[in-house]
Amino acid sequence: MTATVTNTATQTAAPAFRAGTSDAEIEAAAAKAARKRKNMVMFWRLLILVVFLGGWEIASRAKWIDEFFFASPSTIMKRLYEWGTQGTDGVSLWYHLWVTMEESLIGFFVGSITGVLVGVALGRNKMASDVFSVYIKVINSVPRVVLAPIFIMLFGLGLASKVALSFVMVFFVVFSNAFQGVREADRALIANAQILGASKWQITRSVIVPSAMSWIFASLHVSFGFAIIGAIVGEFVGSRYGIGLLINVARGSFDAAGMYAAIVIIMVVALLAEYLMTLLEHRLAKWRPAPLQDN
Repeated sequence: MTATVTNTATQTAAPAFRAGTSDAEIEAAAAKAARKRKNMVMFWRLLILVVFLGGWEIASRAKWIDEFFFASPSTIMKRLYEWGTQGTDGVSLWYHLWVTMEESLIGFFVGSITGVLVGVALGRNKMASDVFSVYIKVINSVPRVVLAPIFIMLFGLGLASKVALSFVMVFFVVFSNAFQGVREADRALIANAQILGASKWQITRSVIVPSAMSWIFASLHVSFGFAIIGAIVGEFVGSRYGIGLLINVARGSFDAAGMYAAIVIIMVVALLAEYLMTLLEHRLAKWRPAPLQDN
């Protein structure tokens, strides 16, 4: 019964071709279906965005929502244009953005590399993981936002305090996934490598790390967002430049458009980083089979 149901589902999902259809025709049909699906996805994405922004603009102009708290999309775009062309308080918007990105990128790369190394090392060493696990749990239980004023006091208002907070935000996310990825590695592959005489380093490099790559990349997709959050929270608490400073200034002057404009900038940067991370993942993990997709 199960086999019958499976075969029926497979036949339903797969496109029907006439007898004698060439491979080139099948590949062309598959490419056409993929393009059609991609265009449909893009259409719905744009439609949802247009409906959301249009409804927001209409509600704001019709006074259904208070524009003092919910600035209209047109007002937000106007503020972005002003920042982009005139700057803020004599400082270019691009310099503020560069400061935030510098803090985020340094914290992201250092936190990611350290998280992977520590996660793999403790995942491969049961004794060390048992010893240090309690300390890692204690540190991880501390709310990250609480650390912002502490880092400001320790490292000042400059780059170091924001990098430290971004590092902490990223490290534990990447470490947890890398550690779990190592623990979930295929034991049969490890045993086969040991039978073939592979050393511990060879097993770690050729079996453990590739096996944990899916876990690691999953953490990297979200950790850059956390790196930005760390930098902005640090700037919000105390800084001279950065997007967090713009949010703080807009909050102090009750400038809703400015706060939403800064959020839009952060969203665009995060989406761009997600896109680049996806490209990197596809390049480094070509061996991994493509995920199943429903029609």
